[in-house]
Amino acid sequence: MTEFTSNQLEEIHCLTMFDLNNTTEGLKVHNTAREETIEAIKRLYDKGLISQDDGGYLTSLGQEAAEFIQSLRSILRK
Repeated sequence: MTEFTSNQLEEIHCLTMFDLNNTTEGLKVHNTAREETIEAIKRLYDKGLISQDDGGYLTSLGQEAAEFIQSLRSILRK
């Protein structure tokens, strides 16, 4: 079984920060954030999941990924 890398886990964490109930609300990651978070946000941008390299809004692919991750988190909390 393949485990998630620390980079992937940080990307997953970043996707859980988006409010799926309000698509007009994005994220802004400031340069004072943890370096791991800044790099994860840049990778999500490079993968086409968010609109800007410092946060922004979820793209349609990012919305789909965030919904999946947040649903999985909800299931695992039971």
